[in-house]
Amino acid sequence: MRALIISADLFEDSELKIPYQYLRKLGASVDIASLKKGTIIGKHGFSADVTMTLDEVDPNRYDILILPGGKAPSAIRKEPKALEIARYFFKQNKPVAAICHGPQILISAGLLEGRVVTGYKSIAKELKNAGAIYKDEEVIVDKNLITSRQPSDMNAFIEAIKQCLNKDTYKKRIL
Repeated sequence: MRALIISADLFEDSELKIPYQYLRKLGASVDIASLKKGTIIGKHGFSADVTMTLDEVDPNRYDILILPGGKAPSAIRKEPKALEIARYFFKQNKPVAAICHGPQILISAGLLEGRVVTGYKSIAKELKNAGAIYKDEEVIVDKNLITSRQPSDMNAFIEAIKQCLNKDTYKKRIL
């Protein structure tokens, strides 16, 4: 299994770190893509090594996309390549897991019309304006899309990712 995390500086530390560690524990190959190579630093000082730039990503090589929150999505959502990657995952019906402000990338990609989602409370109005059906719940699974609100919802977020990866439809392809 190959996983792709897209983020940038000022990500919410646990929202990148915990999914990364969980996927590695499963034996997945995990790449972190960002605006530039080097190291990205979270809001609370956690650092992560960037595997590749967004321009180097071939989304066809990955089985799941993770979009951590924090302040990083506000920079990522301005990058056409990031939006193209997200659209590819949706078109291929591959799992996308976005937490906190992560769904902002999906808003900018025009992917949330009619989708049931959650996210950090400060983006609820933006989610609704994008045509999403917003629910204030710790995790929402709508087909291939997993969304969650905040770091305190991490256990539910990881459990939803686990359930998604264990579905028969994904077992043959990625496990």
